[in-house]
Amino acid sequence: MSAAAIINEDQRDCYQELTNVAMGQAADRLARLLNAYVVLPIPKISVIENSDLNMALQGATSDNSVSAVCQGFIGAGISGEAMLMFNDASFASLASLMKYSGPLTQAAELELLMDTASVLIGACIHGIGDQLEIVFNQGHPVVLGQHCDMADLVAYGNNGWDKALAIEIHYTIEHVNIECELLLLFTEESVRALNKKIDYLLD
Repeated sequence: MSAAAIINEDQRDCYQELTNVAMGQAADRLARLLNAYVVLPIPKISVIENSDLNMALQGATSDNSVSAVCQGFIGAGISGEAMLMFNDASFASLASLMKYSGPLTQAAELELLMDTASVLIGACIHGIGDQLEIVFNQGHPVVLGQHCDMADLVAYGNNGWDKALAIEIHYTIEHVNIECELLLLFTEESVRALNKKIDYLLD
């Protein structure tokens, strides 16, 4: 679907630049945490309908079984939702890089998931906020599921909005089997407020 519905091409490019900077900061923090090289992708900016969320999530990861955390954030009349998804194979590598020596129980995986989510979501949200001079307050992270089917996550996403700006960032760690997808969703109302800030930057 064309992004022209709620953002124009110049605004889209600006969102891309803002995200590039923010995800670079987030990747740097993750690299320090794991002492590993994080491969930086090109973020995907799109406008999706509620019914397209299924496709966005399915496209986010090729794995059927994932673990996911979501966290809401709000500031300056702008609210959004961040969702971080890990493929199941990532946990053994995460544990190894974080020097976690105990058995990889479900509780241990949850701890690894939350630690990584805290770094990636926090740095990315604040990276975007800093550039737009918005202080975002983050809600408590919520675990959507561990080793769950992608369809179960889609059910969560159906939360009353019609259109949203979706920013997808696919992180991979070089030489190890770690892949995660960060999906930021801004509702149509929030995008209108964001666009005013974006237009100010573009002037």
